[in-house]
Amino acid sequence: MSSASLAQRLAVAGSLPRLSVQDRAPIRVGALVPMSGAEERWGRPGIDGCRLWVDWINAHGGMMVGGRRHLVELIVQDSAQGAAATLEAARQMVEAQRVRLVLTLGGGDLGLALAYLMERRVLTATLLPSDLSPDHPYLIAPAEVHPFFNVTGVDWLARTRPEAKRVALCSQTDLMGLPSLATYRAAFDVAGREIVSEVLYDAEAGDAREIVAEMLAETPDVLCWCSSAPPMIEALTVAAYEAGFRGEILACTCDNYQSLITRTSDAFMERFTFQFPDFDDPELADTAFFFHRPKAFFDSYNERFPEEWAAVSWEYASILDLWHEAVETADSLVSTSVLAALKRGRRMPHVFGLANWWGMEVYGIDNALVGDWPVVAIREGRARIQEFGSVLKWLETYGEELMTELGAVGQLWHQRGKPDLARALADE
Repeated sequence: MSSASLAQRLAVAGSLPRLSVQDRAPIRVGALVPMSGAEERWGRPGIDGCRLWVDWINAHGGMMVGGRRHLVELIVQDSAQGAAATLEAARQMVEAQRVRLVLTLGGGDLGLALAYLMERRVLTATLLPSDLSPDHPYLIAPAEVHPFFNVTGVDWLARTRPEAKRVALCSQTDLMGLPSLATYRAAFDVAGREIVSEVLYDAEAGDAREIVAEMLAETPDVLCWCSSAPPMIEALTVAAYEAGFRGEILACTCDNYQSLITRTSDAFMERFTFQFPDFDDPELADTAFFFHRPKAFFDSYNERFPEEWAAVSWEYASILDLWHEAVETADSLVSTSVLAALKRGRRMPHVFGLANWWGMEVYGIDNALVGDWPVVAIREGRARIQEFGSVLKWLETYGEELMTELGAVGQLWHQRGKPDLARALADE
C-alpha cells in the first residue's frame, strides 16, 4: 500500500490528466450524520472535509474502477431527525441513489438505519465504535476508536501532573456519553486517580453552571468533561473559569479553542488537555502516516471554510481516503471485496500511523482500526501535540478493567437490544 492516497497526491501535485467521464455513472457516497441539533458540530465540519476530498478527486477525473474513471457524488442526510427519518434517509441512499459507502457519526437514532444497511450489505463507517457488533459485519471504525483513545490523555496527565489526584467528571447519558464515561472511569482508576464527583446530565437539557457547581463542591484537582458535545464543552469551560477553578481540565475535544482563550485566559486554557490537534502541528510534518500531507489538507480546509476547523473536519475524509485505496486495490465497489482489501494483513496505516484491526474482546468483531493517538494541549495559543500514546497497548494491558466499566453502563455489544427493523419497515 502506498503511503499517500490518490486524493492526497492530487491535492499536492495535481499530477494526473483529466479524463472524460460524461457518459459514466457517478460513484455515490452517502453521509448520514447530524447536521442539526446538539451534535451538529460532529457532523457539519466533517462534511465540509468530504466536499474538499470529493472536489480534489473529481478535478482530476474521478475514481478508477475497472479501468474507467467515474466522478464521485456526495449525498448528505441529517441523522438528527429521529430514528424513523434516519431509516428512511438510509433507504433513499441505497435504493434510489445507489450509494457505495455510508459515513456516520454513530450512536443517536442510527439503530434502525444500521440494521437496514447491514441487511443490504452496504459498507458503512462509524466514528463511534460502540456501534460495532457481530450483527453489523459491514460496519467499520477506521478513523477513530472513540472513546478509547481518551485513555492516552489520562495517562499523560497522570505522569506530567502527579499532584492532580482528585477528579470530578461529568457526562451526558446517551450513546456518545456512556461509553466515554466508562472509559474515563477505567483510565483514572488504573492511573491511581480518585474520582470524587460524577455528574450525569441529559444531553439536551444539561445546565453547565449547575453541573460545574456540583463538581466543584468536592474540591477536585481535575475537571473532566468526558465526550460532551462541543457547545457544552464551551459552556462548561467558561463556567469553570468564572467559578474560579484553576486546576486541570480534561476532555475528548476542544473545538473553537481560540474563542475559549478569549473568553477565559491564556494561562487557564494551557491547563486544558484533549485529543485532537490542528493539522499544521509540527509533530505531524514529517510523519509518514496514511493521511498524507496533513498541512496541505488543513490549509485548504481553512481557506475554503475559515474558522470552521473541528475535531471531525478530517475524519470522514480520512475514511474516504482509506476506502478509495481499498477500492483501487480490489478494483471493485462490492462491499465484501472492499472490506477484504481494507483488512488484508490485519495491520495497516491509519491517520496517526500503523494500526491493527481490533475489537473482538469488546465488540465481538475485529472491525475497529486501533493504533496510536495524540495527546494535545494549548501552548502559546495553539493546540499542539504533547506526545503520541498507544491506545492498543493500553487496551491489551487494561482491557478487563475497561470491559467491567463498559458492562456497568450497559455498553458491551451483547447488552444492547436489537432494533425491530421488520416492524419499522411494516409501519411505514
